Formats: sequence, structure tokens, C-alpha cells
Amino acid sequence: MYLSYFGLHEKPFSISPNPHYLFLSERHKEALAHLTYGLGEDGGFVLLTGEVGTGKTTITRSMLEKLPENTQVAMIHNPALSELELLASICDELKINYDAQNASLKSLTDVIKKHLEANNKAGGHTILIIDEAQLLAPDVLEQLRLLTNIETDHKKLLQIVLVGQPELQVLLKRNELRQLAQRITARYHLLPLTQGQTVAYIKHRLHIAGCDKGIFSLEAMQSVHQLTGGVPRLMNLVCERALVGAFAKQQLTIDSEIIKKSAQESLPPDFIAANNTPPKTVPYWLYCSAFVALFAAGLGLSFIL
Repeated sequence: MYLSYFGLHEKPFSISPNPHYLFLSERHKEALAHLTYGLGEDGGFVLLTGEVGTGKTTITRSMLEKLPENTQVAMIHNPALSELELLASICDELKINYDAQNASLKSLTDVIKKHLEANNKAGGHTILIIDEAQLLAPDVLEQLRLLTNIETDHKKLLQIVLVGQPELQVLLKRNELRQLAQRITARYHLLPLTQGQTVAYIKHRLHIAGCDKGIFSLEAMQSVHQLTGGVPRLMNLVCERALVGAFAKQQLTIDSEIIKKSAQESLPPDFIAANNTPPKTVPYWLYCSAFVALFAAGLGLSFIL
């Protein structure tokens, strides 16, 4: 309803992971480069981690757009599966026929192996991407490692991208998963945006949506960063709500007051409180005490000399 009012042709702050809106901050560029580099190696695993809402899925989708045409991709979005269910899901994604009634770990592994070898012989590549990988059970991760044993003398026939929250890093430090951890050829942890990157991010998304006018004041964009901690998904929620609020008030410029109200309406109260804590100041009496101590030390030194 606010699109024509602000001269936009689509919503600029949708939380859907649209690669068209991908903002390549220095951190996002590094993440994308690490993924691309890892998939160019002969190792089995590539790891991308980051807090909720930092843009992991968007980066993954952007990476998919850059893959060669001869690449087959299997995407697993819900990895809370057993070993057998995971292998069956891989077969479904790669369109591999199997006997569902009599499926076993061995039978599914055999048909996957046959498919990988055939695809490699035809000059193709096969990649498995698992989102929310922190939900994988250790025995399922071990089964994935065994799949990377399918190889030729020169390369692995299956490369696996694990995308997950920071808990995934903790999971991979477990002793029984040390062999898998040693097969990770590239890893990157995606951090939230800085204040400067937040300003650029908001301007970038408005530009893609068809508007280069200064809808958000500088103070408003700085408030967005302060209240969201630089997490893109939360920034989208606040900015979307701010556009609606400004439209309701028939206000063409969004100021920090609108941002604060929008954050209260769209973010959990505990999160706002945590990111809106004023910096700690040193009490005046502590400055005085420090001055007295230094002065006394100076007098003592003068007597000695």
C-alpha cells in the first residue's frame, strides 16, 4: 500500500532470501568467496555458519546461481532426519530411483554411489547443501562423511556444504566427528553488519526496489543498526514496519522516532533492551580518586628524588 507513495516498484525489505537483493558487504563477499573456493577444491565439506538472520541462506542461493550448468544440486532444508531418511532425501533430490519398501543404508548408499559415478563419468559435479545443519545428529554427520569416501583417484564425487548456526561449530568439535572436521576445506563465520554497512544496506535495498530518494534519515539508519545489532533479517522487519508507519502518518522522511516505534512493534522486547543499552560511563568519583592517587604518587616520587 505504501509502494507508490514512496516511488517503489516492490517491497524493498522482504525477509525472503532473494539473491537479487543480496548486499555484498566485505563480510558477505568473503563468505561467498570462501564457499566458491571450497567447492573448487577436491575436499568433501564446506562450512558456513552465522547467527540467525545474518544472510546465510541468501548467500547460499547466490552461490547456486554461479555454479556451472553441469552441476547437480541436492538441497536439504530440514535435516532433523535419521541416517536412512537423509539418504532417502538425497535420492529424492537427485531423482535417484530406489526401492522405498526395502530401503536400507547399504541399498541407498549403493544407488547414490552408482549415480555419483555416472554423473562424474558424464563430466558433471554433484553438490549436497544442508541448511540448518546444526540440527544434524552426530551419527547422521558420520554417515555424510562416509558418502564423501565415494571418490576417484583425483577427487571426491560428492561435495557437501553445511550451513548452520554457531552451534554447528560446537557440534563439529566432538571427538567422534574429528575425521569429518579434518575434511572441511573452507569455513567462514558470518557476522552482523557494522553501522556503516547498515546504512549502505538500507540504501542498496531501496535502490534495487526503484527508489534513490533519502527516505530514511541518517539518524534513522543509525537507530536501525543500534536496535537490531546489524542483523539483516531484523533490519528488514524494522524498516518494513517503518515504511508502513511513515505512510500512515503521510510522512515522506523516516526519522529515528519512527524507527524506535517500529522496533517496539516488530522486535522482541528483550532483544531491543539488549541492543539499546547505553554505554557504561565511569562515575565522577572514580575520576577524582584516580587523580588523587596520581597526585600522591607524584609527590612521593618528588620526595625520593
